[in-house]
Amino acid sequence: MTPPDGTDVGALDQAAARRLLTLWNDQQSAYVAHHDLRFEAMLDVVRLHSPEDLTLLDLACGPGAISDRVLAEFPRATAVAVDYDPILLRVARGALERYEPRAEVHDVDLVADGWEKALAGRSVDAVLTSTALHWLAPEQLLRVYTTVARMLPLGGVLLNADHLRYDESTPTLRDIARRHDAQVQQETFAAGALTYSAWYAEAARHPELAELVVQREQRFADRPPQALASLDFHLAALRTAGFAEVGTVWQYLDDYVVFARR
Repeated sequence: MTPPDGTDVGALDQAAARRLLTLWNDQQSAYVAHHDLRFEAMLDVVRLHSPEDLTLLDLACGPGAISDRVLAEFPRATAVAVDYDPILLRVARGALERYEPRAEVHDVDLVADGWEKALAGRSVDAVLTSTALHWLAPEQLLRVYTTVARMLPLGGVLLNADHLRYDESTPTLRDIARRHDAQVQQETFAAGALTYSAWYAEAARHPELAELVVQREQRFADRPPQALASLDFHLAALRTAGFAEVGTVWQYLDDYVVFARR
């Protein structure tokens, strides 16, 4: 819940960052039904397929939600988290501080050529991402998938959790999913979760994060929302990128966890 107006908000220490991470998870549960279940599916794949001391690449990490879960679940794991949003990066650094030295956070623009150089050649065992890559245009998404395929060893996996909307070929399912989204949002917001924009407003109450608002606006000024790519496009792009096995490991209506093995 958001504290009352006028509440003094101190420096963004670890406790404050983790509070914002909790608020983020609550906010995301309004936009993604059964939010925790899809993370459980991702962790099950990692547990059953990857080494216990895996190195995770948390792609477009936001405030560190995936890294937080993986590092808590796997005490020998290391997480390399990357994002381009300066506010989310600062929150992630604070929220993941408890796991140091097993966690590191990097400022990375997935649209830029050579973004993987920020990892300084580090090998990774798994790449996980959630509700993020829909911001990329189809050609950008293919380039990211191709880069990730080159980074992973044989047998390494990518898991992408996101809404992959039904198209005009399934109008009934598309309508059901749309109405279900509206119902979940109404119920979750009524229970006290913040909206997406309200979360950023809450974050900006911290002076350190408020100073990053203009930088965030400048970074994304020329990046309008993209048309959502279909499940079929994601699977085809992953095959084109060089993955040997692709499919889905979880679905609830039009929300999926897409799987790819190198």
